[in-house]
Amino acid sequence: MPGETTEPFTPAFTGAQPALDGPLVLTEETPPPAPAQPVEVLGAYPYLKRWTFALVVAGVWIVSAAVGVGLYYWWFHSLDKTLAVFGVLLYLVVCTVASLITAMVQNKPLVSAAAIGLMSAPLAAMAGAAVLHGVYFCDRVGRCLAGVLPY
Repeated sequence: MPGETTEPFTPAFTGAQPALDGPLVLTEETPPPAPAQPVEVLGAYPYLKRWTFALVVAGVWIVSAAVGVGLYYWWFHSLDKTLAVFGVLLYLVVCTVASLITAMVQNKPLVSAAAIGLMSAPLAAMAGAAVLHGVYFCDRVGRCLAGVLPY
């Protein structure tokens, strides 16, 4: 209310918790536990060698290129392109979600390499589809290098 004086709040102790009379003093009876040291497992590296990384990513890309060829074949030969384009969109979503989920795995470098491969899998699928597109185009045009690249 207006005109009332203010005073500091002092809690009323009910006796349920005993109050400390003096300052808190730590005793050195037991030393604090040492922080846990990382344990290295023999044969498990926290990193990948370059050739292992390249093999994992290449394996994912080969599968993805085959999927890209299949999706382009389906799109090229279908009369109604709606379902084929939806399949491409679904493939992009699956690659994105799978790469994000596998990227969250910790202390597994092979899974991390697979996550990078899955993240770049649509690029490999596009490259596979581009080869098939070149083959289809070169069937109709006479000038092609190795039957794939028009010039």
